[in-house]
Amino acid sequence: MMASSDVDVRADGSLFSDQNPSEMDALCPSPPGPTRPQRNYERIGGRTGTSFCQTLIHLLKGNIGTGLLGLPLAVKNAGLVLGPVSLLVMGVIAVHCMRLLVKCSHHLSAKMNRPSMTYGEVMQYGMENVDWLRRHSHWGRRIVNLFLIITQIGFCCVYFVFLSDNVKQVVEAANATTFSCQTNYSNQTQVLVPSFDSRLYMLFFLPFFVLLVYTPNLKFLAPLSLVANLVMTASLILIYFYSLTNITNPTDLPKVGRLKDYPLFFGTAIFAFEGIGVVLPLENKMQRPQRFSLVLYSGMGIVTFLYISLGTIGYMCFGEHIGGSITLNLPNCWTYQAVKLLYCFGIFITFALQFYVPAEILIPPVVARVPERWETPVDLLLRTILVIFTCALAILIPELDLVISLVGSVSSSFLALIFPPVLQLVAFHTEGLSPLVTAKNVLISAVGLVGFLTGTYVAVEQIIARNGLKHEEAASAYMVQ
Repeated sequence: MMASSDVDVRADGSLFSDQNPSEMDALCPSPPGPTRPQRNYERIGGRTGTSFCQTLIHLLKGNIGTGLLGLPLAVKNAGLVLGPVSLLVMGVIAVHCMRLLVKCSHHLSAKMNRPSMTYGEVMQYGMENVDWLRRHSHWGRRIVNLFLIITQIGFCCVYFVFLSDNVKQVVEAANATTFSCQTNYSNQTQVLVPSFDSRLYMLFFLPFFVLLVYTPNLKFLAPLSLVANLVMTASLILIYFYSLTNITNPTDLPKVGRLKDYPLFFGTAIFAFEGIGVVLPLENKMQRPQRFSLVLYSGMGIVTFLYISLGTIGYMCFGEHIGGSITLNLPNCWTYQAVKLLYCFGIFITFALQFYVPAEILIPPVVARVPERWETPVDLLLRTILVIFTCALAILIPELDLVISLVGSVSSSFLALIFPPVLQLVAFHTEGLSPLVTAKNVLISAVGLVGFLTGTYVAVEQIIARNGLKHEEAASAYMVQ
C-alpha cells in the first residue's frame, strides 16, 4: 500500500492528497514516464508501460461489474424499446465525456508542464484558468475526491448486498438443487428452506472483508484477481446462454415504461457506465498513449454492446419477474447455483480493489500525523472502521436495485456526466469555445443534474416505501402469532 510519506499532507489540513489513486494503481503501478510532449510519441525506453491489449483489458474490467447484472431491471423500468435506445444514447454520452476528460488532461498537462494529471488535478488546474474561480481552485480537487470516495464506498455497499442476496438464495435452495435447469417464470430459484435475513449474511461477510483489506500490497491479490476475472467471464457466458435459450414472447412487454420509474433506470445505467475514474490512470500508464483513443472507443464499444444486449435479453427472458440482479433469477440447478457462487467470488476479490481508492485518499494523511510506532495499528483500525461503515450503510439499505440506482444517481452522475463538460468549459476558457460546443456541454451537464435530482429522489422514496412495507408485514405477522 502507499506509504504515508508518499502523500501530500497539505498545510491547510486537508485530508485529500493531490493524487487521486485508482484501483488500477493497485495492480498496475505507474512506470516512470516522460513529459507530456514526449508521451505523444512513445515512452522513454520504449518498453515501459502497458500495451494496447493490457490497457483494453483493464478498461473492460473497470467498467464491467455488478452494474451489468442490474441492467435487465433497468430496461424494465424504461421499457423494451426505450431502454436499449436510452442505453445507447447514454453510452455515447459517457464515452464522449471520457474523451473530454482525456483532452482536458492533455491540454492542462502541456500548459502546466506536468507529465500527467489525475481527475482531481485536472479540475483544480482547469478552474485556475477562470479568474473568479482561481482562489477556490483547490476545492475542485477536493470535490472530485469526495465524489470518488462516495462512488467507491457505494460500490462496496453494493458488493455487500449482492453477496448477501445471492449466497442467501443459494443456501435457502440448497436442499432442492437439482441437475435439471427447468424454467419457472414465477420464481426462478425456489426458496424451500427459509434462512436468516440478508443483513445477517452481511455481518457474516464483514470479518472476511476486513481481513481482505488488510492485504499490505494489493499486487499480492493479482493472481486471485486474474482467477476472479476468468470465473466472472465464464459466469457471464453462462448467463447469456441461459437468457438467450429461454426468451419468451416479448410482445406483451411494455415498449415504454412508466415515467416515474425512468429515474431508477437512469441511476442504474449511469452506475454501470461509471468507469471514468480509471480513464486517466490507464492513459497515463500506456506505453504508447497516442493509441488510447482507439482503446477507449474499442473498449467502450464492447461495454455498450454488452450492456444493451444483456439488459434487453435478460428482460425478454424473465419479463416482469426480473430481479435486482439477473443472477437472482437463474434456475435452481447446480450449474447456475455455481454461476452465482463463482460471480460472488469475483465480486469478493474485486471489493479490495474498489476499497483501495477511498482508503488511499483518507487514511495516509491521518497515519502521517501519528508517531511511527502507531502507524500500522492506526492504519488497520481505520481500514476496519471504513469496512464497518460500508457494511452499516448496506444493512440500512438492503435493496440491491435501489442501492445501485441511488449510488449511480448521487455520485456517478457527477463524475461521468456533469464534471467533464464543465471541465472543458473552464480548461479552454482562455482559448475560447464555439457557442455550439458550449451549448452541448451545458446540455450534457443539465441532463446529468436532472438525472441526479430525480434519480436520488425516486430511489430514496422507494427505499422509504419498501422499508415501511416491511415493517407493516412484520407487524402483521407478529399480530397473527
